[in-house]
Amino acid sequence: MEGKPTPVVPFANLGYKPTRTSETALGELVGRLGDRMVRFAEEALGEELDARIARIRMHPNDAGVDPFGFDPATARYALALAAFLHRFYFRSEVFGTENIPEGRVLIIANHSGQIPIDGLMIGTSLMLDADPPRFPRSMVERWSADLPFISVLFPRCGQVVGSPDNARRLLENDEALLVFPEGSRGISKTFDRAYQLEAFGLGFLRLALETGTPIVPVAVVGGEEQLVSVANVKTLAKLLGMPAFPIIPQLFLGMPFPLPTRYRIHFGEPLRFDGDPDDDDAVIAEKVGEVTGAIERLLELGLSRRKAIFW
Repeated sequence: MEGKPTPVVPFANLGYKPTRTSETALGELVGRLGDRMVRFAEEALGEELDARIARIRMHPNDAGVDPFGFDPATARYALALAAFLHRFYFRSEVFGTENIPEGRVLIIANHSGQIPIDGLMIGTSLMLDADPPRFPRSMVERWSADLPFISVLFPRCGQVVGSPDNARRLLENDEALLVFPEGSRGISKTFDRAYQLEAFGLGFLRLALETGTPIVPVAVVGGEEQLVSVANVKTLAKLLGMPAFPIIPQLFLGMPFPLPTRYRIHFGEPLRFDGDPDDDDAVIAEKVGEVTGAIERLLELGLSRRKAIFW
């Protein structure tokens, strides 16, 4: 990946065949019922998932996967499951996909809901609702690389361990990169702070300046209510090495799954910034404030249009 970006090749022209890694336990697990699940999903959704996947662009190596481990065969099955959640469980409404530019782009969104379903729904909307479809890449926590199953599944579905170098390389290859600048502070917030943004980090803005990447602000309405946290026991979180230890009443009531709230996802107009990526924090923070303000306005719009949480 040094020097010029790897040439972009349409997925449809790859002649992709599963590699030996597809014969691992994970490959056997997703392969056993995967094709049947895709067919069932396509019948229910009324559209061809394979046709959508065939339109994405990727950077393959000799094995037909990209340097970060993205495996279209595994992603195909994951998209089928995500499509059901997107269209039938959360019944997502998506607005503004026409604002997503071609080429490299940073998708910057608010984060909520205790588990990262909001990222999954944003990604699915980019694949199923945007035209042309975009396959989003996102940064995952470093500890995920040490987890059995997850350490294999995440890369195969196109997710990348978070680091500035990885993010830079993805953007240099004209990828769509999804970032939640609130981090764990956003996803684990208690309900009294619903739809209030936590402070954004500055790294994504420096990255946008360095790579000349436009930023698309995104607001997700519906995630805050799926798993309501009423308190965060910070002492226990620290003892267990967790970013938060939320108290979620519905778990104690025997409802271990997120509630079927209706997701509403608003993509805003792209923001473009000029300047030195090495500017002082105060200068970068001013630009970050513009992004934060754009997301806050989209959240206000989404909340004002919402008549009920579940429909």
